[in-house]
Amino acid sequence: MAQPEIHQLIARLNLPPTAETCLLCHRTGGLAGQDVAGQIMHSSHWTWTHTNRPAGQAAQVMGKRNIINNYCIATASNEPRCTSCHIGTGWRDNTFDFSNPKNIDCLVCHDTTGTYTKTPTGAGMPDPSLNLTNIAVLAGKTSRATCGACHFYGGGGDAVKHGDLDSSMTNPTRELDVHMGVDGANMSCVDCHKSMEANATAHDLVGSRYSKPNPDNWLCEDCHSPTPHWNTDDGIYYNAHTGRIACQTCHVPRFARGGKATKMTWDWSTAGIKGTNGAVQQIKDAEGNVIYDTMKGTFTWAKDVVPEYVWFNGSVVWTELDDKVDPTRMLTLNQLLGNKNQGRARIIPVKRFTAVQPYDAVSNSLVIPHLFALNANDTNAYWKGYNWTNAIHAGMAAVGKTFSGQLGWASSEMFWVQNHMVAPKEQALTCLDCHSPTGRIPFAALGYESNRVARLQNLSMIVGTDHAGRFGASYRGSASCLECHPGKDAEVMA
Repeated sequence: MAQPEIHQLIARLNLPPTAETCLLCHRTGGLAGQDVAGQIMHSSHWTWTHTNRPAGQAAQVMGKRNIINNYCIATASNEPRCTSCHIGTGWRDNTFDFSNPKNIDCLVCHDTTGTYTKTPTGAGMPDPSLNLTNIAVLAGKTSRATCGACHFYGGGGDAVKHGDLDSSMTNPTRELDVHMGVDGANMSCVDCHKSMEANATAHDLVGSRYSKPNPDNWLCEDCHSPTPHWNTDDGIYYNAHTGRIACQTCHVPRFARGGKATKMTWDWSTAGIKGTNGAVQQIKDAEGNVIYDTMKGTFTWAKDVVPEYVWFNGSVVWTELDDKVDPTRMLTLNQLLGNKNQGRARIIPVKRFTAVQPYDAVSNSLVIPHLFALNANDTNAYWKGYNWTNAIHAGMAAVGKTFSGQLGWASSEMFWVQNHMVAPKEQALTCLDCHSPTGRIPFAALGYESNRVARLQNLSMIVGTDHAGRFGASYRGSASCLECHPGKDAEVMA
C-alpha cells in the first residue's frame, strides 16, 4: 500500500493527526522499520542543544535552549514565543518533557500543502483553525518551504538573522542560488544537510552554528572536491586558493541578494518609547522595514551586502551567562577561531550582526530579560510593563540566577557564516575583487605582514615586478601567465 493510501486509511479510521498516530507506523517494528521518535529526540532540532568542543577549550553545551544572542537574547522565560519554531508542541516553560514522543510535531517538517502554521505565541502548537487531518493525509518529504518556515524567519521576522536565508529562498532563481534555484539544480535543504556518516539516521541533519568539523567548506567538497576548477581556463590558479580560501568566499560575493533586506543592527536600549497616544508604535522605512519598535528598539537593514571576512578553523567559543564582559569594548558572542598559520583554517565570508543589549553593571555579566508575558497577570514581562529591572529579575530567576538591579548596556557582535545565495560562476569574485588597493579582503586585519599586504593588494607585484602594467584589469590569473609561458603550469604556480 502506498504512503498516501495509508494516510487516507488512517484518516478514514478517524485517528487524530498527532505524533502518536504517526508513530503507530513510524517506530521500531512498524511499517517504516525505523525508530523515528528516537531519531528525532536525539536531534538538535528537538533538544536545541549541542556539545561544543573547541580545540584547546573546555566543552560547552550550546544551542538555542541556552545561548545568549544579540537579537532576541534568550529562550529561557520566553518559551511560548520562541518555541513556535521548535519541532515539538507545548514547550511553555522549563517543565517541557523532552522524553515524550507525543510532543513531537511531525507536520511542521512534513507538510506538503503549504498551509501548516503554528500559533506564533502558542508554544509550538498548531493554528487551531487548520484542518490537520487534511494536512496529515498529504504529509510527505521536507522542502525548502518547511525548513524555511523557521530558518528564514528566525530572530523575529523575515531575513533578520542569517543574511543568506530569507523567504526569497523558498523558490529562488538560479541567479539567486545555483543549488536551490528552481531553474537551476532545484535542490532542497536536505540534499546538502544530511549526514554522510555510515550509522546516520534520516533525522541526522548536519550543519550547526555552534561548532563545525571543518571551516564550512566541507559540504561543498562532498560534491565538488577540494580542487574543482580543472576544467576552467585558469583552474590551476583558483585551485591553488582552495587550501586557504573557503568556497563561499568567491561564490557568495554578496548576501541579502533576493530583494529582501537583512537586519544588520539592533539597539535594545532605545526600546520602550510609545506613541503620543501611549500605544506601542512601529516606524518603517520607505521599503517597509521596521526601523523602530517600542517593544524591541531600533534597527538598521541592508541589501546586497558585501560580507566581512575572517579566518575560521571550525571551532567556535561562545560567551556564556556567567562570563565576565568588558562593557567598554565590543563583546563577541561567538568567536570564530582560526588564523593564517593554521593549515585547517580558511578565510570565510560572514555577516557581522551588531547590537546593544542589557548586562548587569555590578557583576559585569550578560543577563536574560523576560520579554513575553506568560499570562494576563504577568506584569514582569518587558512587553507588558516596559520595566527592564523587573524583566531582568524575572528572566534571571527562570535560570536560577540573580540580577543586581543595576542595568547597563553593552555593545555586542555575532558572526553568521554565509553559505547560501551561491551566485552563478559568472558572478563569482575575480582576482581584482581581492587583489587591488581597494579589494574587499582585509589582508592586514587577517594577520598578513605589511610587505606581504602590499604585494597581495597589487596584481602587478603578484605576477612579478618585471610584468608591472602588463595586465592591469585584464589579468585572469594563470591563464594570462600561460599565454606567454605555455606548458609551464607548475612553474607558474610555484
